[in-house]
Amino acid sequence: MMIHEVTAMAGKYKQRKRIGRGVGSGNGKTSGRGHKGAGSRRGNSRLAQFEGGQMPFFRRMPKFGFTNANFKIQFWIVNLEAILAHKDFQSGGVVDQKSLIKAGLVRDESRNLKILGNLPEGSDSLSVKLDVTANRVTSSARKLIEDAGGKVNELGTRRDRVRGIDRNSDDQSPKNLTKKLKKQEWHRKRDEAFARGEVLKPKK
Repeated sequence: MMIHEVTAMAGKYKQRKRIGRGVGSGNGKTSGRGHKGAGSRRGNSRLAQFEGGQMPFFRRMPKFGFTNANFKIQFWIVNLEAILAHKDFQSGGVVDQKSLIKAGLVRDESRNLKILGNLPEGSDSLSVKLDVTANRVTSSARKLIEDAGGKVNELGTRRDRVRGIDRNSDDQSPKNLTKKLKKQEWHRKRDEAFARGEVLKPKK
């Protein structure tokens, strides 16, 4: 057969491989099963994660304790340097999640937004007014934006809302104490009492 004789029908009908039809067939004798072992016997089936009989990987891993890894808050991080370099913000304007997505500086709204205060090399202040709305704004970024006449509105994260923290106020102490924060507060009071020579006992 020549290459110009190959048509769309070539390979459409293929005879199935017949194993165990003698050594001359290419699939005889052990019929592709190899020599000895469970795989050479009939009725054998194994799970995809079978590792040949050794201790499986998932059983070798330690399984105890608790981790907060699943509850870690993920941020899209944007520097003031990147914002000022973009043509949409060179004359100032509103900086929020939607405007940054439109500008291509943030991928989507699947994470919280955090603004950092890095500036272009050689500059130590902002020359444009920015109206920033983000979940987190660093103190250095806030100072630069407000010194230039702009505004900052920190929405806070889910954790901030649970703890009752207002990121826009001067007092950012938690108003709703969680179990962990209550414990930390009690330890702080106990240490202060110990420094005064007193003994603070937990309430029953």
